[in-house]
Amino acid sequence: MPVLDELSGFEFEDVMEDVFRNLGYENVRQAAKTADEGRDIVMEEVVNGTRRAIVVECKHTSTVGRPVVQKLHSAISTFAFDGPKRGMVVTTGRFTGPATEYAERLQNNGDPFPIELIDGTDLREIADEVGLDLYNGRIEILCDETLRPYDPAASVRTPVVEAFREIKNIDTSDLPDPYSQVTFRPVVTVVADTKAVFETSVGVIHRVDERNQFVVHADRGNPQSASSNVSELVTTNLHTTVDLDMDAFSDVFDSVEERRFGQTQTGYKDWAVKRLQQHHTETVSYTGDNNVTYTKTCEPNQSDISIQSVTPVYLPEVRQTVDIGDYSYPYEYFAAGPSRITREDGIHQCVQCDTTGTDTTYTYCANCGSVNCSEHIKTERLEDTPVCTGCAVTERFAFKTKYFYDESNLDAFREDYDEMAFYEKAMENPRLTAGAVFVLIAVIVGLLVSVGGI
Repeated sequence: MPVLDELSGFEFEDVMEDVFRNLGYENVRQAAKTADEGRDIVMEEVVNGTRRAIVVECKHTSTVGRPVVQKLHSAISTFAFDGPKRGMVVTTGRFTGPATEYAERLQNNGDPFPIELIDGTDLREIADEVGLDLYNGRIEILCDETLRPYDPAASVRTPVVEAFREIKNIDTSDLPDPYSQVTFRPVVTVVADTKAVFETSVGVIHRVDERNQFVVHADRGNPQSASSNVSELVTTNLHTTVDLDMDAFSDVFDSVEERRFGQTQTGYKDWAVKRLQQHHTETVSYTGDNNVTYTKTCEPNQSDISIQSVTPVYLPEVRQTVDIGDYSYPYEYFAAGPSRITREDGIHQCVQCDTTGTDTTYTYCANCGSVNCSEHIKTERLEDTPVCTGCAVTERFAFKTKYFYDESNLDAFREDYDEMAFYEKAMENPRLTAGAVFVLIAVIVGLLVSVGGI
């Protein structure tokens, strides 16, 4: 049977038709594909001697909202059947909060046409019950919990503002709102025990008795172990997860994306066992009965490794971009409320060289909007404020290069310079002036010495 992701909507309906037959429903058939009218499958069940019709809507999507449930409710009311009727929405993904609330209200209010919601997690349980291959043997992991994508006590823009506070010559209150996007990336936290004993004729030569906890990036494709700081971020904040409410997050972020888990829970368990086998494999040396030194590679068996838990959760990856003047500054991080792990810092970075990192002093150039290291920032002569070497115009005065915002500033200073007294012009190059004074004094002293004045 094909993988669910490769099915079309109609093919998914074919699969669900088989599922319902295996569950014991009667008279299962598909509605005409050209006249859906909010129903894909219709079937019947007998409860306490009463035959009831069930109208099913199949949604092969990651998220199902309230409008789908409302549409089905209308379709049930117009469905021709002499007897009680109810509805069912089946999805490979999950239901939004409003969709769930609507269905629960129908049930609690005694509506004549109640609707049951079946999400991907439910499908996994159904697959186990009827023994059907719904997703390469099982249903992939579905999760509705995420670490917080931002600190609820602050603003979404707070991390960017904090980063810019370390930049000199910029007022963070004047920063434009960043374009904020969040990608909810799937991860799983694995807890496993490894107990293995390796013996030879001389006795036990190696022993492993260890519990490991690690985090795995679970995007589609091959799983990858998370770095130690990301693992700590996830495991430390697992007790503060919130519902993955895409509607609510869409009100906060400009762009929201949810990635699906690429494997089943069993798939991640198998991957974790192989990884732990590699992790605990060690070559040891020992002395045999004949006093000869031997080496042996000790690799735990799969049966030596017991996976205690595989806990799925979404890890928010937030990317914020601030456009200032001619430049765009990206700032990307994994978030867990007020805690975060920086992935890309385009703020603490000189736009004119390879200097990066928070150990360097950076200064903002209000003339063009650039952030610069100390090697590429100068003092604008007319305004006495910072200007970068990338946008400044220059000219030499008293044999010293001066930096200006533009030609207008340069022209204005030329006029000031022309009106300066000689000593004022000389002070435009203090080093040259000091050197000239030193030379003059030396000459005078030399003359006095030569004439016997000293």
